[in-house]
Amino acid sequence: MPAINEKKAVTPNMMDSNKLMQKQKKILLSPSLFASTILFFTSLFLSPLYPEEYRQSIDEIKKSVVQIRVFSQAKDPFSPWISSGISASTGSGFLISKNRILTNAHVVSNAKFMEAQRNNQTEWYELKVLHIAHDCDLALLEVSDPEFYTDSNYLELGNLPELASPVDIVGYPIGGSKISVSRGIVSRIEQSTYAHSQIDSHLVVQVDAAINPGNSGGPALQNGKVVGVAFQASTKGENIGYIIPTAVIQHFLKDIEDGIYHGYVELGIQTQPSYSESHRQYYGIPNTEEGVFVTKVLKKGSADGHLKPGDYLTAIDGRKIGKNGNLLESNSIDFLEVVDNKFAGDEIRFDLIRDKKKINVKFPAKKMPQMENQRARYGINYDYLVFGGLVFQTVNRDLLEAWSKNGQTQGGSLLVYRFYDATTLSDGETEDVVLYRKLPHPINSNSDFYLNMVVDSVNGTKVKNLNHLKDILQSSKEKTIRIQFYGIQLPMILDREESERADIEIKKNYHLTGN
Repeated sequence: MPAINEKKAVTPNMMDSNKLMQKQKKILLSPSLFASTILFFTSLFLSPLYPEEYRQSIDEIKKSVVQIRVFSQAKDPFSPWISSGISASTGSGFLISKNRILTNAHVVSNAKFMEAQRNNQTEWYELKVLHIAHDCDLALLEVSDPEFYTDSNYLELGNLPELASPVDIVGYPIGGSKISVSRGIVSRIEQSTYAHSQIDSHLVVQVDAAINPGNSGGPALQNGKVVGVAFQASTKGENIGYIIPTAVIQHFLKDIEDGIYHGYVELGIQTQPSYSESHRQYYGIPNTEEGVFVTKVLKKGSADGHLKPGDYLTAIDGRKIGKNGNLLESNSIDFLEVVDNKFAGDEIRFDLIRDKKKINVKFPAKKMPQMENQRARYGINYDYLVFGGLVFQTVNRDLLEAWSKNGQTQGGSLLVYRFYDATTLSDGETEDVVLYRKLPHPINSNSDFYLNMVVDSVNGTKVKNLNHLKDILQSSKEKTIRIQFYGIQLPMILDREESERADIEIKKNYHLTGN
């Protein structure tokens, strides 16, 4: 389940007014561009883009679209005792009811202060987050000041748009405080990775309209109704943008009806298409049966204990599955989309062939706890442990990315392997803890050999997670601490009292607080 590199969440528009003014000045001083600009605006006046009826609709839409200004600050996962500088950015959002504003999670992630403004308003109004869902990149916001909603309007949710149908992207993209409308055509509908979390996969709608920084969180409209939220773009193609369809939005809104966001369930299997005739014959699959083979069942997923490698899945909830894994009724939507629309406790039913016999299985949908460390996280403080100047942390995606950027990857292949195979290795209750860096001090000058190694045990006790490691070290009365790492037979040896004394000096020298 690796991240898809060619797609990225459209980061909010970072505000730099001087650069924007210089750019606009260059454009206006260029003779050819100036001529083009005149012609463009002349054509606008001669032939309006929209008929009068639709223009009135645009005026109503303007009343519902919101510009969002965010001031954010994040923790550094590599130095978790340090916060980054404060950055400013802008994004878009829109009213979906009288006082609820929908936007992307990545627009407001790590926010310390937020404010919003509607079209033709001169005041900025303070915002607060009601709910945020990083796994589907959506957030619900609210302005408490009723003045903000004067003469406002809200948008209704529509259906999934048809292929080749036009969609209008509305928002506040690069360089503008004025609302922008661009039109694109729906070119693909599929399940794909959401770049914000880097691991979750849901339905997306691809459009050939540019989605730029600042567009994030703005509505995609068709016939005056919302068919999606603009959220990410391709870095390899031109004018390839993606919107979150209303099925995902409605799942998010239904999830928070009880006041808590619970998140998506995971089926927890890997599958293989069934094009190979020899493969089908070996498993006794009739030629008339389409479906996919189960190749792996992940621990603690919904299917754990119910499906097996070698099972041949022919239908889910009565809907036929094709050889390519898509639902036969559409041949464009992955069968996992059926699971994606469920909530914890909902029933999943499969028709399948096992050991050449047709059977039915059913089991409840549930979340996989291992997924939390697999996805990028925001707005959190990273827990860590310093012992003898050695820094330990739970292995997670944020740490691996920071670790890679710092170039401290020597000897880390086992660490990376265990991270990407955690869904198989982990039982959902234990977590890998890694010694990923040291704060140099004479007491740890010979410890480099053990950097980037995963802790197995301490003084013979198997380490379950970071809190367990803390408990073992804090409660130990032994003079010598023996830390055993996976893949290394010789343990690290530390003098407990010397390490504890050194930590007082190390934390003071390196300005560590709160741990």
